[in-house]
Amino acid sequence: MRTQTMNRDWIATARTLSEALPYLQRYTGAVVVIKLGGHAMGSDEAMELFARDVVLLRQVGVNPVVVHGGGPMINELLKKLDIQSEFVDGKRVTDAATMEVVEMVLSGQVNKRIVQAINDQGGRAVGLSGKDARLVTCVATDPRLGLVGTPSKVDPGILQTLFDAGAIPVIAPLGGGEAGQTFNINGDTMAGAIAAALKADRLLLLTDVEGVKDKSGTLLTDLEAAQIHAMIKDGTIAGGMIPKTETALGALEGGARAVVILDGRAPHAVLLELFTEHGAGSIIRLGR
Repeated sequence: MRTQTMNRDWIATARTLSEALPYLQRYTGAVVVIKLGGHAMGSDEAMELFARDVVLLRQVGVNPVVVHGGGPMINELLKKLDIQSEFVDGKRVTDAATMEVVEMVLSGQVNKRIVQAINDQGGRAVGLSGKDARLVTCVATDPRLGLVGTPSKVDPGILQTLFDAGAIPVIAPLGGGEAGQTFNINGDTMAGAIAAALKADRLLLLTDVEGVKDKSGTLLTDLEAAQIHAMIKDGTIAGGMIPKTETALGALEGGARAVVILDGRAPHAVLLELFTEHGAGSIIRLGR
């Protein structure tokens, strides 16, 4: 039974929905690629919240694409199977035995968990990897690293077919080589390549930090490519933020409209970025 007594929380909710209208209209029909990793994959509660938000995006006319990682899960299974890893310059060498585990975890365990979470919220998720329908063709990133690949060609036709069917693609970062090999791809790199090929309106890189910060630690909310280059050069952008910003620049140069690096630990981070005036995290564009 419904009560007729209004409270401030209900009014605030209604106001939020009303204020979101122009943003809902603005993203109708848009492609939004979301790289899922870090905290958002760490707990069932976080996964449920993320899945609900993705289903909401599809419900209001956005075409979301989820690209995920799975490094910690791969490490865990390699340890259980007592498969020893070799490292070159701090990067894991992916040999044939390791690749079997990588594919099992990424295309199986992780991918299907995300698919199930989205479907449980009423969505129609379809899990695939870059090997399906020749979505992503790879070349070796560095021969010393074995079966670690860099996308050389992306054919997004299968994704458009899924959009037309009202489905949500969930993509594991694996690709095929010209000689039939399977390559392991960095999740951010994979998401950037997909976003570029789709000319995505947004690429959202969910991380465990707020976004790009200046030397004093202040979050920078609006950046251009030239600023990113300068900040990498002078050391302001360092460590793990370098590959993320380089992924952003590559996606922009390939045709994506904008990239946002944002904190995936924040509840409803994706919705805050797309459907509010203030957004979330650091948005990066080629220029004005």
